[in-house]
Amino acid sequence: MKLRTFNAPRADIHLIEGGSGPDLFFLHGAGGITADSPFLAALAEKYHVYVPLLPGYGESEECENIRTMLDFTLHCHDIMLALDLDKPIVVGHSMGGMIAAEMASVMPNDVDKLCLISSAGLWLDEHPIPDVFAAMPYELPELMFHDPVAGGAIMTAGADFSDPTFLQGFLVQNARQLGMAGKILFPIPERGLSERLYRLKAKTLLIWGESDKLISRPYADAFNKAIPGSELVTIPEAGHMVMIEQTSAVVKAIGKFF
Repeated sequence: MKLRTFNAPRADIHLIEGGSGPDLFFLHGAGGITADSPFLAALAEKYHVYVPLLPGYGESEECENIRTMLDFTLHCHDIMLALDLDKPIVVGHSMGGMIAAEMASVMPNDVDKLCLISSAGLWLDEHPIPDVFAAMPYELPELMFHDPVAGGAIMTAGADFSDPTFLQGFLVQNARQLGMAGKILFPIPERGLSERLYRLKAKTLLIWGESDKLISRPYADAFNKAIPGSELVTIPEAGHMVMIEQTSAVVKAIGKFF
């Protein structure tokens, strides 16, 4: 996967791109993504993958003009148009799923294949989503992974949250990313998407880890109920970061559905 920069109406875009096959437009979650992601590499074996980094992620600059849910939605749609993508498979994880679902609802004729992986965007009072903005770094693996020990090692690349040097860098990066993500995820990750899902026309696949502790199974069922004709695939031994813990199962589910 290669990283390149190009211009879009609202901000300069840092884009991860690679692979060959049908076009797939991937929107990352609040934790970001990197060009060396094994999940992206697996997708690139079957698809031409385009992964824009939101402002504040990677080396990209923050953008004051992107403030609201509509701003995020139009920004990502602008990127898709700037890349001259004609109805790619749109895949979004967590926060990226929230944006992808908004795109498919606001511009229903431009998105006809949609995959939401552990998507944010809904709120159920009886199943509140944990506040990741208040979580300590060492608490995140338990929320994100089926296997928090292995997940923590992935998050820290083998380092330790008790290492002051690593922790300082992690906190700075996390602050940049969550500063951007917080515009649509804080104080709760809900901006009225449930009122717009009726407009969605896309063939929709929902993928959820069976052990997701962040956005739990009732949210998968709520999306499945709200989106006509959608299909839900649950994957065992996987938490919120299902595409990291069970990469091949996620890629297989996408390939089988589309």
